[in-house]
Amino acid sequence: MANAEDAVLSGLTPLYPPIEPHASGMLELDERHVMYWEESGNPDGIPVVFLHGGPGSGTTPRHRCFFNPRDYRIILYDQRGAGRSLPLGELIANSTPHLIFDMETLRRHLGIEQWLVFGGSWGSTLALAYAQVHAARCLGLILRGIFLFRPDEVDWFMKGMRRVFPEVWANFSEFLSEPERGDLLQAYYGRLSHADPGVHVPAARAWSRYEGACSTLLPSIETMAHFDDERVAVGLARIEAHYFVNRGFLAENALLEGIESVRHLPCVIVQGRYDMVCPLVTAHELHIAWPEAEFHIINDAGHSAWEPGIQSALVEATDKFRRDRRFS
Repeated sequence: MANAEDAVLSGLTPLYPPIEPHASGMLELDERHVMYWEESGNPDGIPVVFLHGGPGSGTTPRHRCFFNPRDYRIILYDQRGAGRSLPLGELIANSTPHLIFDMETLRRHLGIEQWLVFGGSWGSTLALAYAQVHAARCLGLILRGIFLFRPDEVDWFMKGMRRVFPEVWANFSEFLSEPERGDLLQAYYGRLSHADPGVHVPAARAWSRYEGACSTLLPSIETMAHFDDERVAVGLARIEAHYFVNRGFLAENALLEGIESVRHLPCVIVQGRYDMVCPLVTAHELHIAWPEAEFHIINDAGHSAWEPGIQSALVEATDKFRRDRRFS
């Protein structure tokens, strides 16, 4: 990543400096799942909850840096089965309704009345799903790399990206035996849901490398190292395949059809024009359904939140929201 001086000189808004949490914990959700959460920034600031992607990718310390720590009460957590939540990669009792329930459990645990909801990729899916059930708990939404979990979006991920990344897709498909390649999703899900790490870990790494290689406009050693990490790969691939097989635990087109319930909320949509994981057409359709939302297309970016233009636009969105709150 360019340093702050480079970012300023290039006209980009830099991330805020690294900070440490002042509180964290493991929140028991049910007899099986325990969820990691942390809080940083200003305890009396604007509450904001960060929803990571995947599903299953988990949070990193760098995610705190999208928010001015002087003005924001920054809540990060790892969704069921992801990151530091336990057990890693657990598929039982793991669905979109469960994750919405978890958000409310965390909000009540922290004594927060309303919060700004910030989510990218799968995090944008969960943000919309949560807001459509609990709009009264949302101050607004900041969304990146829009994914609405419709069948054609899943099909694009499994097959369509080969049109742009043929060699990467070949590695992804050829990890499987030839008879398995007729249905990549079911074949991968069979391996990824297997209890034996000797079966599911190699499959998870193959899946995660595929997604990581397609996530940036230009090849990124840092991105690939992150996606190749075993803990990241297992959480991401197992849970992502589980959600893909179950159509996100959402009715088809449910999120677009539910937009009326959230159109009164302030919203910013940030999308890379060359996003190959979650193509621009989906964000465009969301904006048509929600014309009041600010829509920013970043012309020199792919999918990753760490693309310089996307990173900059997200920081600008959080800065604008806090200024608007201050003067409202």
